[in-house]
Amino acid sequence: MIFLFIVSLIWAFSFGIIKGQLTDLDTNFVSFSRMLLSFIIFLPFIRIKKIPFKYIIQLTLLGMVQFGIMYVTYIFAYQYLKAFQVALFTIFTPIYVTLINDAIEKKLNSKNMLSAILAILGSGVIVLSKMSWIEISIGFLLMQISNMAFAFGQVFYRRIMLKLPEMTDASVFAYLYFGAVLLTGLFSLFTTDYSGLSLSRNEIFALIYLGIIASGVCFFLWNIGARKAKVGILAVFNNLKIPLAVLVSLIFFKETTDLPRLTTGGFIILVAIIITDKNWIKKIKKMPTH
Repeated sequence: MIFLFIVSLIWAFSFGIIKGQLTDLDTNFVSFSRMLLSFIIFLPFIRIKKIPFKYIIQLTLLGMVQFGIMYVTYIFAYQYLKAFQVALFTIFTPIYVTLINDAIEKKLNSKNMLSAILAILGSGVIVLSKMSWIEISIGFLLMQISNMAFAFGQVFYRRIMLKLPEMTDASVFAYLYFGAVLLTGLFSLFTTDYSGLSLSRNEIFALIYLGIIASGVCFFLWNIGARKAKVGILAVFNNLKIPLAVLVSLIFFKETTDLPRLTTGGFIILVAIIITDKNWIKKIKKMPTH
């Protein structure tokens, strides 16, 4: 459980760091740099001979979606949203996990749909104040693409690893990050002006922190904690980063918001979390693992 708490706390600070230090850089370069550093960290643990080639391809393609598409849209969303708003919009990830599983199993759960609607309503109460409708709409859409990509990865990663019971997370994570490097690198190739690129000391430190610590180490620690923790505890920590990130962004990074709106919207989102977690816990229990 300590791993899950540490990761949640680190991720809570990541939102404000991205918004405060990296929004002047090309967003695709930020995503590419972050994934490249994560890939380098796990490269020494990679196993090639022990994994059938078809699973290497599957893991690489999965990484393009789970971390590649997720980070391209997630980082770009900071151009339109405050850090705490980005954190709030990640609430939809566990909802998408259950919806994707429902789609695979050809079932439609009305409670999952209700939780999604409540989460949208709660988020709307919080953010639809002084910001323009266009900014909110674009930011919200980007975050939903990001959430769906990450949820898709969580669902299918478990299914792939079920077929590789002899492999550890550390031995395959480099393939996921390699896929993310390919996709984010392709985007960055078309949008980043590398000839005129200049990084400040704070930007370099922020990229190193996000790439090595927040992404590389934390995703690995999260998997370790997720395997050891009880399912109910895992569900709680899956959402803990959201209130932590909101508090960190408001207190440490001095972002402002309408507190009555935040309280009202937060309560609605809490109801959505409770509904989601009950179904998410049941779904996780039934999901394949190794």
